[in-house]
Amino acid sequence: MIIIGLDPGLTCTGWGVVAKSGSRISHVANGQIRTDAKAGMAERLVELDAALTDVILHHRPDAGAVEEVFVNVNPQSTLKLGQARGVAMLTLARAGMPVAEYPTKVVKKALVGTGGADKKQIQAMLKVLLPGVKLAGEDASDALAVAITHANMLGSHR
Repeated sequence: MIIIGLDPGLTCTGWGVVAKSGSRISHVANGQIRTDAKAGMAERLVELDAALTDVILHHRPDAGAVEEVFVNVNPQSTLKLGQARGVAMLTLARAGMPVAEYPTKVVKKALVGTGGADKKQIQAMLKVLLPGVKLAGEDASDALAVAITHANMLGSHR
């Protein structure tokens, strides 16, 4: 089974793809999608959709998982994050795959063992779980963590 995880954002959306075979999880690919900050909101959302569609068409995932929105101090930032997240979920669903959602604390706990883990701890654990992985950035590593969390949750429901 191929699983794509997304860490949505308007400026930068991270994506990570893993393969699950039995209890084994392996790295397929990861990356980041950046939108043009000078473009209008609608244009940026279209840009995000198009880039995500390309990733999906290239890797053909069977399932997707998205990190849930956390509320920022700035309401405008939260709204923009929510819009990017909506596009991410729509793009996955339109491709015909089931979409799961995970709160940040659940992802951190699933990977590191504590919901308060920082980004460096997440990246260190990814290097243990996915030997030789080259991370495309913080957002990509967060997305891989979401994909691994979903892969492990799928196994726990059986």
